[in-house]
Amino acid sequence: MIARLAGTLAEKAPDRVVVDVQGVGYVALVSLQTFTALPALGAAVRLLVHTEVREDAIELIAFAGEGERTLFHLLRKVKGLGPRTTLAVLSGMPAPELAGVIAAGDVGRLQSIPGVGKKLAERVVVECRAAAAALANGHAPTAIPATTLGGVADEAVSALVNLGYKRAEAESVVKKVRTEGAPLEDVIRAALRGLAGG
Repeated sequence: MIARLAGTLAEKAPDRVVVDVQGVGYVALVSLQTFTALPALGAAVRLLVHTEVREDAIELIAFAGEGERTLFHLLRKVKGLGPRTTLAVLSGMPAPELAGVIAAGDVGRLQSIPGVGKKLAERVVVECRAAAAALANGHAPTAIPATTLGGVADEAVSALVNLGYKRAEAESVVKKVRTEGAPLEDVIRAALRGLAGG
């Protein structure tokens, strides 16, 4: 199972990318949120991946940040949400905003996303509300390892930018909350609290 791709961005479109990893091109589906976070063609890229295995196909679904991948896994538990429909939902708004909308039980906002009707929006709220609230409060798990303080700070800033925050404010809050030897998850949680005014 593939969990991450790191290589050169060979192709990109609003719904898919091709990442060249040492001469092998991997096709992965993406949301619009991840697409807008991609670098220019030919640049180095690092994406988190979910491997979707079906009887007739194996698909890779790539994410610019852990927050979006966590939301993807959460939404996939909802009956009627396949991988492509889930990506369409994720394309509707940045991950932190989407988590907040679900946590607030805002069915109307969810229905504003193309392809999401009232019944589906209600199912998402009922089945995902508690977990989305935890995610919105910065309690999402992370799968991005880092071994040095600089690496942790850089990864935390990158994660916040991929969640929709501006790089300048992300860098500012990470500098304030990071602690020597603190794991990435703790730095991100503290940074999200700082950004939320907590």
